[in-house]
Amino acid sequence: MQSPAIRQALGILKKLRQITESSSDVAQKLADILKTIAETMQADAAVCYAVVDKNYLDLFSTYGLKKEDQKQIRLRFGEGAIGKIASDRCSLALNKLWTYPKYAKSSELNGKDYKSFVGVPILQWNRTVGVLAIYYCAETEYTDVDVELLETIAMFLAEIMSSAEMAEYKKSLSKARGIATRDRLKGVSLSKGYGIGTAVVHRRHQSVTNIFAEDKNKELLRLKVAHQQMNDDLDAKFDTTKLGIGEHVDILEAYRMFAKDKGWYNKIETNINSGLSAEAAVERAYEDMWNRLSGSNDIYLKERLHDLRDVSDRLLSYLLGENKQSKDIDAQDIIVVAQTMGPAELMDYDYSRIRGLILEDGTPTMHVAIVAKTLNIPVLSKIRGVLAEVHSGQTVAIDGNEGWVYVNPSKQVAEGFRKKAMEQAELAKRWAALRNLPTVTKDKQKIGLYINVGLPMDFDYIEATNCDGVGLYRTEIPFMASEKMPDVQRQVMYYKDLIDKSGDKKVIFRSLDVGSDKLLPYWAYGGEANPAIGWRSIRITLDRRAILRQQIKAFLQATVGHELNVMFPMISDLEEFEDAKETLMLELEKEKKHGAKVPAKVNAGLMIEVPSVLFQLDKILPKADFISVGTNDLAQFVFACDRGNPKLLERYDVLSVPFLSVMKMIVDKAKQYGVYCSVCGEMASNPLEAMALIGLGYRNLSANGAAFGRVKEMIRSINTKEISDYMENLLKSSRTMVRSQLISYANDHGIEIY
Repeated sequence: MQSPAIRQALGILKKLRQITESSSDVAQKLADILKTIAETMQADAAVCYAVVDKNYLDLFSTYGLKKEDQKQIRLRFGEGAIGKIASDRCSLALNKLWTYPKYAKSSELNGKDYKSFVGVPILQWNRTVGVLAIYYCAETEYTDVDVELLETIAMFLAEIMSSAEMAEYKKSLSKARGIATRDRLKGVSLSKGYGIGTAVVHRRHQSVTNIFAEDKNKELLRLKVAHQQMNDDLDAKFDTTKLGIGEHVDILEAYRMFAKDKGWYNKIETNINSGLSAEAAVERAYEDMWNRLSGSNDIYLKERLHDLRDVSDRLLSYLLGENKQSKDIDAQDIIVVAQTMGPAELMDYDYSRIRGLILEDGTPTMHVAIVAKTLNIPVLSKIRGVLAEVHSGQTVAIDGNEGWVYVNPSKQVAEGFRKKAMEQAELAKRWAALRNLPTVTKDKQKIGLYINVGLPMDFDYIEATNCDGVGLYRTEIPFMASEKMPDVQRQVMYYKDLIDKSGDKKVIFRSLDVGSDKLLPYWAYGGEANPAIGWRSIRITLDRRAILRQQIKAFLQATVGHELNVMFPMISDLEEFEDAKETLMLELEKEKKHGAKVPAKVNAGLMIEVPSVLFQLDKILPKADFISVGTNDLAQFVFACDRGNPKLLERYDVLSVPFLSVMKMIVDKAKQYGVYCSVCGEMASNPLEAMALIGLGYRNLSANGAAFGRVKEMIRSINTKEISDYMENLLKSSRTMVRSQLISYANDHGIEIY
């Protein structure tokens, strides 16, 4: 049964379609369309803003305005009610416009004359291309049907706002304002390295033009066929492509599961049953999810929205027949340029030829950035307007170390980049050659260098790197990749596989660390305002003790005859650690009581990542067999800084005296009590930061497999006595940020940090 908004929209969209077919002038089209909208919705005025360049909107077309309001208006994203709609990509209905806190009185329409307002974003590729709004002189109450009707019309307008005619208009307007293109663009580096190649601008699906359908059964069948084709192709792509090993494989596996999510598919079916075409139903399902989740600070939910956008676009390409379009590029070396993209979209290209990735919007936690980094592809982000300045076919050079993009570089600059890219390839070969060399410093100090693993694909790193062992096994990864809770037998299979691959090497199991940005699809989670510091990790498993006991039982059975090291995450106080350790020991005694074989030795440790533990180390360390510092969360909590927030990317630095002092205190306390201490966070995977850790006194590091060679080369080029003396002086200095000093020290002493 069709919804009221859709029934009403059917009539108005027929009129709008006639208007678009009768005129080729984009300005005239919009003027006639706004008149039809205003008359149909009995509004006193209607306006359409267009995003012309970067983060600004221009009042492009109007209907019904008073003469004094017919002026050129330009608004920034976030400015006024219109700017708020553009930046948040959410609809807004106000019956007392002048009282709205963000109302831009000096820039927007006269609030004394227009008292009520409904505005909706015009979206394409998940980016705002315009804003449609209607105004009323009287205070008016709005219903969900009114807002939904305007949102449906906005879907139709997206086609016009993204047309070639509109592009020409924007270009001429930008030229008239003197906005010139640049040959060098500054961005934020998400993955270091150098690359040069031919630009390939990645465009997402075209606008949905067929919004309504008369035969819902036909649309449901189209959806079913497209959905099956998409998943079959994803299965084939991820099974046959030589992706190697690493975290990128985990992400692509999770993406494949997301594409098969029944809840998302059911929402699309519901939209079709209400009267929408299959394409429009997919778009509406995404917009509904965006409206509900975009305001969340949860990193997991934000990344889930990125994946949902990517999966939605992929499904649309099958519905529209665009999936047959080849991504084959003539150029041998390519630089992919995109507003944003998902991990599977990156894999649509021949990734062996990708020399760089440039994103207009991106954060280090974005799945596509993680996949690219693992594949040693340099990535830059936060370059506003890059799609307007870089075009397919241009030569582009990317400096992932300093964060620069060079468009059509000179012959001299291009040669310099090619040389750097070749040097980078030689470095990779050099790191591989380190495999059989000991991980010792120049003054013969042994540094334990371990790896972090998740899915079984990571286990190959143990042999490939000849590491000292596994410093962190993320046991939650198999839970997240499973459609239901793994039972004890299945967990034993996971853990025993790792033990078999590790042989006699040390393995540290982290107990289930879920919640916050790692949600299990088969668990119900209540909404939390601050999930990163909410019900997560050890707090969940202590509350749901049966889950912890089952996992410990699996640990014990999988490590029979070996040493078992269990590390509990997110410990906040002594009582939590004692409670978790007691559960471990009770399960061990149960196994013995039943005559079962047990590990040769059982050790209990904890992650140091909650600041409150720092003040309890004298009580906790005597009861712990080992500790490992999780620098990702520890830094986030010490600085009260959301590590997934792009606005804070460069605001706080772990290479600052305050944070390094915290790290120094931890390792000194561990030495005092004779407790094994390691670092398993991102600091251990960055050569410069790992150098600083060694200078502070850390002798055990656990890095990501892809970073192992870089960190090992740094270790073999360092003198521990010299770096320790230097770090001691740095911590006593009046400086706060010491990254530049550490870089200079490394360069002066021939330490390999790149």
